[in-house]
Amino acid sequence: MRNIRGKILAIFAITAGALALSSAPALAAPGGGAYTCTGGEVPSGTYSSIMVTGPCSVAAGATITVKGNVTVTRGAMFDAQTAPATITIGHNVTALKGSMLGLGCQPPELVGNSAHPCAADPAGHSTITVKGNVTATGAMAVLLNGITVHGNVTAVGGGSDEIPWSIKNNVVDRNITVTGQTTQWVGVMFNRVGGNVTLIGITLHDPDPGAPGVYIVQNKIAHNLVCLGLEPGVSGGFVPGAVNVVGHKAVGQCTALV
Repeated sequence: MRNIRGKILAIFAITAGALALSSAPALAAPGGGAYTCTGGEVPSGTYSSIMVTGPCSVAAGATITVKGNVTVTRGAMFDAQTAPATITIGHNVTALKGSMLGLGCQPPELVGNSAHPCAADPAGHSTITVKGNVTATGAMAVLLNGITVHGNVTAVGGGSDEIPWSIKNNVVDRNITVTGQTTQWVGVMFNRVGGNVTLIGITLHDPDPGAPGVYIVQNKIAHNLVCLGLEPGVSGGFVPGAVNVVGHKAVGQCTALV
């Protein structure tokens, strides 16, 4: 897990640096209106919506309230997983093709070995709430660490040769659906889910020979767990006897992980 976190942070930093060379400053409407970030940090404030069009992050300790939606456009990056912040989003978060979305960071003191520490403040942690849905379509990377989503988390397509995806330590009131990725690594771990978890058609190409497949580890799922077409397979992690708790049925490759 430590190697995965290090790789994520390094790739986010390199990508942000490369994109920042051609990015203009962030632009905000006065009085807390719609905000467009073309590069740099989104400052504390209240906004009607946020549109991310370049490499954008949040300042350590920022408090951001978005009354409407956050949209990460094609090829852009929203990094709210490096610095601790308090972010409340009234509607939805949407990440489009080729984008990178990172929300949330936590120290080991809170969640143990599944932590994703805040690189800008290793002792800090984020408090991020999305009152609607988180949806990624064709994204390069999705990293959700210790956030609360009142709707659904849905990721369709996308992936990267180098960036592992993580959906862990979250509270999701409805469903988690991850389908159609060809990517480096995927972990769905330690989440509390009010509906179903559905994982279909995911192909991993992690060169590490010790990587056994999609990690589906110790989730608490109120309804069903469905795992179909996951290559090279699935893994319940490294803790003997650790299982997922499923309220209804486990279907497909995950039947042995509950």
